[in-house]
Amino acid sequence: MMTDAVTIHGRAEALIKHCLTLGLKVVTAESCTGGLVAGALTGVAGSSAVVDRGFVTYSNEAKADMLGVDPNLIKQDGAVSESVARAMAEGALLRSLANIAVSITGIAGPGGGSDLKPVGLVHFACARKGFPTLHCERQFGDIGRDQVRAVSILQAFDLIEEMTR
Repeated sequence: MMTDAVTIHGRAEALIKHCLTLGLKVVTAESCTGGLVAGALTGVAGSSAVVDRGFVTYSNEAKADMLGVDPNLIKQDGAVSESVARAMAEGALLRSLANIAVSITGIAGPGGGSDLKPVGLVHFACARKGFPTLHCERQFGDIGRDQVRAVSILQAFDLIEEMTR
């Protein structure tokens, strides 16, 4: 499950090329990755033709203020949940010029986990205009903060690719 910067950059290059070919603009809505997905994508030369913007919504207040996530949804289901991941992606799509949005919310660790929501639990969603929003949940385990965040970048790329097939 280990990943590195070379792998991430290669995948980012392929995704930028793929989205460029399809004429798609991308927006990110990130919590536990703190902007790393947007950073990986914008590390590719020519990415400005694909990446519209990125929202780093680490706090619950930022999720509500910047993406329009209902605070009651966060209270009811928790910030790390399918419903919040979906609301983040859909909110980012509405608040950008993009055609496709990916969101990530999770517990990278080393602390912050519980029996119901352990360290390494990450929820992802991908929204695209005219398509149903996709969701996936991954339990990476307590593999270390940096690795949870790195594999989350790759999972976000996977979800965008799935949405564009």
